Amino acid sequence: KMKIQPLNDYVLIEPIKQEEVTKGGIVIPETAREERAIRGKVMAVGPGRLNDKGERLPMNVKEGQVVIFKKYAPDEVKIDDKEYYFVREDDVLAIIE
Repeated sequence: KMKIQPLNDYVLIEPIKQEEVTKGGIVIPETAREERAIRGKVMAVGPGRLNDKGERLPMNVKEGQVVIFKKYAPDEVKIDDKEYYFVREDDVLAIIE
């Protein structure tokens, strides 16, 4: 298994597929599912970005957390035939507890 360490303020996220059937049992076709934000599990985090003094700013997200991030933010990558996203911490909107 490949070990990936994101750089700076990047976060490696494994996407969590959204529910495709409504509570009433209606199947939502993929073309109609317009999500503005996406959920995923944090697989790895970078050390944080540097400020203008060269100091590392600590990351707010940790490995294992489930987060919501902006839909158009991620860079997609395939690792061992699985899809992952690289997202800047600024594009992570919330941590789900």
